[in-house]
Amino acid sequence: MQAKPLIAAAVALAAVLVIPPLVSSGSEGPGSQVRGLRVMVPNSPGGGYDVTARTAAKAMEESDLTRNVEVFNLPGAGGTVGLGRLVSERGNDKMVMSMGLGVVGSVHTNKSPSSLQDTTPICKLIEEPDIVVVAKDSPYRTVDDLVRAWKADPGNVPVGGGSSPGGPDHLAAMLFAKGAGLTPKSVNYVPFDGGGELLASVLGGKVAFGVSGVGESRDQIEAGELRVLAITSGERMDGIDGPTLKESGVDVEFTNWRGVVAPPGISEVDQQRLIDLFSDLQNTPQWKDALERNGWTKAFQTGDGFGDFLARQNEQVADVLTELGLK
Repeated sequence: MQAKPLIAAAVALAAVLVIPPLVSSGSEGPGSQVRGLRVMVPNSPGGGYDVTARTAAKAMEESDLTRNVEVFNLPGAGGTVGLGRLVSERGNDKMVMSMGLGVVGSVHTNKSPSSLQDTTPICKLIEEPDIVVVAKDSPYRTVDDLVRAWKADPGNVPVGGGSSPGGPDHLAAMLFAKGAGLTPKSVNYVPFDGGGELLASVLGGKVAFGVSGVGESRDQIEAGELRVLAITSGERMDGIDGPTLKESGVDVEFTNWRGVVAPPGISEVDQQRLIDLFSDLQNTPQWKDALERNGWTKAFQTGDGFGDFLARQNEQVADVLTELGLK
């Protein structure tokens, strides 16, 4: 007469095994199981790292890959303040940092005690060219106009960039100057901690022109507040009405990139969990739309491959800074 209770118990056990628990057991899988993620942005709101981080976080949440992603800013010293904080968070698998070429350069120019080789590589996300922009009422209508005035009196034609010396906007501006026949040391470069501060200065006439990422300037370009003189990529870009520097007679080609790193000392399992989250992001319509909207090129690379890329970038940036007499 105990058959019915036994059958009921078996059915209840099967239900427990088949129906996923509402509360995570702690055995987290890829992507959607990364909870409580904090993304540090090592520059001010409105800059390239900030736009990339907030765009990625929003896409993750809208596509149900994860929830409650916190993005916070910790600017200073071209991103090396944030880098130092990240390195001090050893073993913290709930924090990552949005970063890119600018941090690589700032490590050298700011003589940072921490480097990207001290972090755990997660992924490279995007590549993006820089653009040369002026305010809508600027007297410079073409690159030729700008270069003519720039060469005549470099000190009175300040160029602004959304990165500190050694960062992508600084490197792009210096390579532009060198290609145009100016000595980099004669250039009056004005650094800003992110694209938001830079654009305000371009629009306010505090600098003669700006060099920054496309995504940071697109809204002002579309609104007619900024005019594009040139783009630093090898080919023209859809949606941007401007020639390349090469087309304009300046033999320079330059591309920026951005990625994600985590603190040192996290486990291989935790590193892979973060890699899986950003891998899952690549296939979402939200992220694909963001790439197209911001003019970003997908450049996804993960783990050790991204770590090797960081090491090569570190050497290349050091060589360029030395060649330009800036290191």
